[in-house]
Amino acid sequence: MLTDKLKSFHIILASGSPRRQQFFKELGIDFEIRLKEIEEVFPIELKAAEITNYLAELKASAFENQLQPNDILITSDTIVWHQGQCLGKPKDDADAFQMLQSLSDATHEVITSVCFKTVAKTETFFAITKVTFQTLSNQEIRYYLDNYKPFDKAGSYAIQEWIGAIGISKIEGSYTNVVGMPMHLVYEKLKTFIA
Repeated sequence: MLTDKLKSFHIILASGSPRRQQFFKELGIDFEIRLKEIEEVFPIELKAAEITNYLAELKASAFENQLQPNDILITSDTIVWHQGQCLGKPKDDADAFQMLQSLSDATHEVITSVCFKTVAKTETFFAITKVTFQTLSNQEIRYYLDNYKPFDKAGSYAIQEWIGAIGISKIEGSYTNVVGMPMHLVYEKLKTFIA
């Protein structure tokens, strides 16, 4: 079991996301939350998973020369990729409303990259999930924004909230990836990373 293999390692999750923290609790492994403020800016020429790979690695680089030999640092980043555009966290209410209007009656991609870093090596991987929304009325979008305030979420929505229940008609790929981290990949990669 993974928990036995990890006994000699110290897992550091560098994420303030309650959803990612909950996933790690559910894995049943001990971990520490350690946060650093990072300005999440990426080169404009990057596309899709190049963006999330870059940002996950940028977050990991903030811990350079601060890791112990038995530490495994885990960082990640999620974006919504739609019509050739990166939809991150909305700037304000109007931006969130516009994002959800653009996602209505369309399919987009949720991309999450995860970076594992130790003193000796760094490994980054990503998952892509396709999510299809049925048509959302302006009233439904307004209700969701007013009641759930998803302003800290890429694409201005959380699949596990009301809008996911009433609006998402199809999902292709990992559900946990849309919530914030592709846990099936994290689990498998951790097994090989420490082998």
